[in-house]
Amino acid sequence: MSEFSHLPVMPEKCINGLAIKPDGIYFDGTAGGGGHSELIAMRLTTGKLISTDKDPDAIKAAGARLSKYSCSEVVESDFADMDKVLDARGIDKVDGILLDLGVSSHQLDTAERGFSYHEDAPLDMRMSQKGLSAADIVNTWSREDLAGIIRDYGEERFAMSIANKIVKEREKAPIETTLQLAELIAASMPAAARRDGNPAKRTFQAIRIAVNAELDKLSEALDKGFERLAPGGRFVILTFQSLEDRMVKQRFAAWAKGCICPPDFPVCVCGRTPEAKIITKKPEEASKEELEQNRRSRSAKLRIAEKL
Repeated sequence: MSEFSHLPVMPEKCINGLAIKPDGIYFDGTAGGGGHSELIAMRLTTGKLISTDKDPDAIKAAGARLSKYSCSEVVESDFADMDKVLDARGIDKVDGILLDLGVSSHQLDTAERGFSYHEDAPLDMRMSQKGLSAADIVNTWSREDLAGIIRDYGEERFAMSIANKIVKEREKAPIETTLQLAELIAASMPAAARRDGNPAKRTFQAIRIAVNAELDKLSEALDKGFERLAPGGRFVILTFQSLEDRMVKQRFAAWAKGCICPPDFPVCVCGRTPEAKIITKKPEEASKEELEQNRRSRSAKLRIAEKL
């Protein structure tokens, strides 16, 4: 296994966004290599940090990096199960939650994990390294289901053409590797579309989201996380693609919305008050200096909300 590498994105902005109290309780749902977690742990005295990740490689790396901090505990778990993780430790409320929704550099750069369309490897893409794989989806899902995820999760306009090509090719032999799939995708598109960036990018994103149920897990984590935040607690979320960002933006807006009475009502009868305030009116983005050092930060958007 290659050493787990993952540069934390917008580290200072994330940590400032959490407004850390030295005696507070914090939850980092995406430990990765432990970069963000270590910056939280360094600021705690009597507080506590729980860091989770569903990738066993990340757990080993973060565990080693954070072992010198007595306030820190690293747990192998999906962030959508944060309620179970907190309940098991007798924790009711937390003062801050951080979610970094990017695929780690380690996952992308370790060819055998099957996330990358640049190197040949078995079609895998499982963050947890267990359960349904990309090969399972590509070789067993119906044409309609394949086209549906490629269209909805990849926002790919040639979704049906790609699904048709996959189904046709797998009838001859199973599609087993990343480059096999990438070549099929390119062959399903007109020449002009192939010249526009990497033709496989959107389809690989779609399959990865489906393999890891990323949007379902995020939706669950948003609701559970907000429920577990103490008043004044901060929710800090880094997104890397438009579907995630839209979901976070809409959920934050719903929590921050007050009265929902029709505008022509003279007085409020719904009695609804805002549950949160949005700290980032527009999402924060990486600085020019960070973009030069870490090109994977270019699509990152940081949103922060505070529970009232």
